[in-house]
Amino acid sequence: SHLIALAVLALGTLALSRWVAADRDRRARVTTPVAVMLLAAGIGFVVVDAAAGKSFRSIAPLQLCDAVVFIGAAALITRRQLLFELTYLWGCSGTLAALLTPDLYEDFPHFRFIFYFAQHGLIVVAAVLLAAGLGMRPRLSAPLRAIGWLNVYALFVGLVNVAFKTNFMYLRHKPGAATALDVFGPWPWYILASEGVALMLFALLMLPFMRALRTDRDREALRNSSAAPPAQSESD
Repeated sequence: SHLIALAVLALGTLALSRWVAADRDRRARVTTPVAVMLLAAGIGFVVVDAAAGKSFRSIAPLQLCDAVVFIGAAALITRRQLLFELTYLWGCSGTLAALLTPDLYEDFPHFRFIFYFAQHGLIVVAAVLLAAGLGMRPRLSAPLRAIGWLNVYALFVGLVNVAFKTNFMYLRHKPGAATALDVFGPWPWYILASEGVALMLFALLMLPFMRALRTDRDREALRNSSAAPPAQSESD
């Protein structure tokens, strides 16, 4: 069921992005519904967990993927550059890792399985849709900006964890299920290792855009040189 869910998400993401990229008029018709579905999946996950009797201290939407739900929905609606960069870099690194190694004990058709893959899958859909479907590109400095905001958010979540004895973003200990964090050693080393891995993944995620970004930079340099007034000679 895990592999089937991943295959459905991959094929759906590719098909939707290509469909939107083929016709500019489809962009407005698609981005808002995807944003609504993303919010519905993220909020619905919390609601159904609460209805099942789980404590709000354990299901409050403070995990990184929860933050990307709201950032991604806002990026789809507003097309703001910073929101897109965070959605793309956070979504295609941390959220993708959560899809590959889910902290999940239930199997299909349990509601937690469905909401888990709907929430995390739609984050990746939003990230790829913004980049491949709408043609948005991160700036060259996006990885540093993304790691900076990641640490700001982690600091906030860490303070919440200390105050309420919670474990959001797994800052106090690793999840019970087997995840990618298991290869990074015990606390706090897995946090430090994750920081380096995150920056490396952000840099790798920039590779598909490097040629276009270099072209844009060269065009901007040529435009600036053409607009500059001619230098006066000493005789003038």
